[in-house]
Amino acid sequence: MKNKVHASFEEAVADIPDGATIMMHSFLGPGGIAQNLILALRDKGAKNLTVVSCNFNRGGLVAGHSMPEVITANILVENKQVKKAITSFVATSRAAGIASALEEAAAAGEVEVEVVPQGTLAERIRAGGAGIGGFYCPVGVGTLIAEGKEKRVIKGKEYILELPLTADFGFVKAYKADRLGNLAYRGASRSFNPLIATAARITIAEVDEIVEIGELDPEYILTPGVFVDRMVKIPEGGKK
Repeated sequence: MKNKVHASFEEAVADIPDGATIMMHSFLGPGGIAQNLILALRDKGAKNLTVVSCNFNRGGLVAGHSMPEVITANILVENKQVKKAITSFVATSRAAGIASALEEAAAAGEVEVEVVPQGTLAERIRAGGAGIGGFYCPVGVGTLIAEGKEKRVIKGKEYILELPLTADFGFVKAYKADRLGNLAYRGASRSFNPLIATAARITIAEVDEIVEIGELDPEYILTPGVFVDRMVKIPEGGKK
């Protein structure tokens, strides 16, 4: 049996090269965000990354409300590591009058931004993991989202063609894993993480707890171990 458990986050991201495409969950609050893997990637310094993440919010602020400090892909933008961002939210701190690092970088022409409606983003990732060549979606018809995309009328309603998203690496955060890599999630972490795990060529999971094979209730496994390549247990004092 392949040993998927790595000793450190630094070891788990050591082979991520410049120019890689990385998917990572990033919802409101820390739940489900692979904060320790993001920190390790920041410290590694890989450049010219394409990052797929629904939110590049500045950690600690959401629409003007104070929250516990949260590590997001925002720190990779601040560290000048991101070439392109594919995201639903560029400036979620705008209500507080504070521009995000991504908003500033995009305005300066330093980072290319592709804005994708959140539901469409999730479905594009799901399509990438499922091997689907594309799908027609009504969201964005008649807006800037539709520019340059194939359009089709189906049963009298206009749709635009959305293409799948895949990645070289996927960062996911799970509550529990067994040594085969089967993952169980909690709460909002169930949204993007299971999709990312299927759409990435190499999936790296950070987990609160690793248990022995057979200890996870199969009813709670959302990501089968076949989709997980590496795991790191969050140590005492790590970001959760």
